[in-house]
Amino acid sequence: MKKITPICLLLALTVAGCQSDEQATNQSPTQNAEVIAQHKQGLAKQLSTSYADIEQTLKSQISDQNLTISLSTLLIEEPESSFTQQMYKADTSIRTMKGVSAYTDELLEVRLADKSMVQEWKDGMSPLFAFEPKGDDESWQYIEAYDIYGQLHQLDAYKMPDVPVFVVDNNSAKELKAGLQAMKAEMQKLGQPAVIQGDSDTVQQTQLKSSFGTSSASPISTTAIKKIRLADDEEPWISGKAEVYAIVTGVNPSRDEPTLDLIEMPYLDYDNKDYYPNQIAIHWSRYRWGAADMILMEQDDGTDYKELAKLLVKVAEEVLKMIPDPEVQAYAIIPQITGKIIAAIPDGLLVNDDDYVDVYYTLMQDTSYVDHPGAGGNAIATFEPLTISPTRP
Repeated sequence: MKKITPICLLLALTVAGCQSDEQATNQSPTQNAEVIAQHKQGLAKQLSTSYADIEQTLKSQISDQNLTISLSTLLIEEPESSFTQQMYKADTSIRTMKGVSAYTDELLEVRLADKSMVQEWKDGMSPLFAFEPKGDDESWQYIEAYDIYGQLHQLDAYKMPDVPVFVVDNNSAKELKAGLQAMKAEMQKLGQPAVIQGDSDTVQQTQLKSSFGTSSASPISTTAIKKIRLADDEEPWISGKAEVYAIVTGVNPSRDEPTLDLIEMPYLDYDNKDYYPNQIAIHWSRYRWGAADMILMEQDDGTDYKELAKLLVKVAEEVLKMIPDPEVQAYAIIPQITGKIIAAIPDGLLVNDDDYVDVYYTLMQDTSYVDHPGAGGNAIATFEPLTISPTRP
């Protein structure tokens, strides 16, 4: 088994990838989604015919505790495999179409669909090789998958298969992290600086950041998510874990401009399960009137994150421009911004309308909400006010 990736291979693949990048930038988001699905279909078929060559590598890397093998691992372990080469080219193109090339070096991976399949597969059962179809997942009638002979099979879209299935897909956690970074950077370019409330923003870390090196720092007023549960994460089996994030909407405290913050929620993997993140969601110093809305979203395979950022800013700014005196309507403006964002998101930038999970309207400063349902009834969350004091000397 080869352990070193030949430089000539990487150079050749980079040139090919750059050519596909140039083509990708000239396509619409809908066209990009179709191309991404085509890439994954081609990879699934290629994997089916290349499986015998890389089977031992897959079995050495995949286990009950780790169901995936990354592109970078395949480049090290199987650099001359035709599947690895095709995967590298596709990954370069997909990262460009999603606008995240500057924020992650890879997206694609091969994933065994469920840990219940590991033992049968390692005992010799032949696997199938699948990919996520394009379009709205509610319209999926079946999942296409290839066997080791390259023959096509149709699987139930919503029932876990009873045979091992490998899925060629994006690493959704990497994609979401990179996507939110791309959105933040694009918002800053547009004059709307955003904050990403990541999973590292626990109470202790936020307190440390706020008070380090300051002897007279003021307390920080925040609202934290103490508990959250989703009734339906909108994910069929082939999509793996859900990757949920939130958009907090409000109005700038000093200017008549929107404030849009992003919340990374990497813990929220499955529906019908309680999570207790103690995650800070709202820094109230960034919002006027002590009120904000929060939209829960699930990432979509066809998202162009730079274009999504532009859309969010454009829609929010247009709402405020239509209101001559925001102070008259006060925080009643905020649901108008939120509603316009929700209405605009499915229109071509996100392929699956299901990406909208739920929304919380008018979360108020210094207010507790216990087992509070979202407007759509899909999310139940407990929010608590949290004042973070400066670190004592």
